[in-house]
Amino acid sequence: MASDADFSDRVVLVTGAAQGIGAAVAKSFVAAGAIVHVADIDREGICKTADELGITGSALDLSDRNASAELIRAISEQRDSLDILVHAAGGVRGQTGKQIEAVSEHDWRVIFAANVDSAFWLAQAVAPVMKKNKWGRIINISSGAGLRPSLTGIQAYAAAKHALVGLTKQLSLELAPFGITTNSVAPGLVLSNPSTQKQWAEYSEAYRQELLKNTHTRRLGEPQDIASAVLYFASEAAGWVSGQVLSVDGGRS
Repeated sequence: MASDADFSDRVVLVTGAAQGIGAAVAKSFVAAGAIVHVADIDREGICKTADELGITGSALDLSDRNASAELIRAISEQRDSLDILVHAAGGVRGQTGKQIEAVSEHDWRVIFAANVDSAFWLAQAVAPVMKKNKWGRIINISSGAGLRPSLTGIQAYAAAKHALVGLTKQLSLELAPFGITTNSVAPGLVLSNPSTQKQWAEYSEAYRQELLKNTHTRRLGEPQDIASAVLYFASEAAGWVSGQVLSVDGGRS
């Protein structure tokens, strides 16, 4: 895709960048010349990413509306812009699949807060900045679980990622007239963090082979596969692409 695109002087915020997909996205933008800020709830992890890339990082809970708004305000005031928001934070928050009768209210709500609330608060805060500049890119990392039942077996995760896809499309309708595109990348199974590694380890060998057989490329994804798709959506080449969800899953069938 647009892995060779030039993002010189573009100001980028990548959330969920303590590891895996978010970290790969941040690294790709840095390599393309962007001014990158990273954020995550994992303080140790985000400090490591920031130090390795020589950029600024913030540790915060993005499901906190005030915290997200303050992060956007601080970056946009310091840099006089915030051009690209890549929201990769979310995940399963340490949960595993269980029968519906065993799911608590907390289990349900914490996943929605991490995956949907955070996306909305960040978009709400960054929209005025991008409107002022008449240019912007919002890219939400959803999941194959936002298009079909989740391999995690977690009802809240599937529902939240479907909601994130819907939010992406709604934001596109509202913001595209102002020069702001909103899209989503929906990764397949990428062993990018402890949760996905645990998920893969819990599958039987027969089930693993079945999953690979039903993936056209016959391999699992890597964080860079997702980062390359993100950079395309962020590029000038994708200026007339909005409200789209791109499955990056090796051709899962």
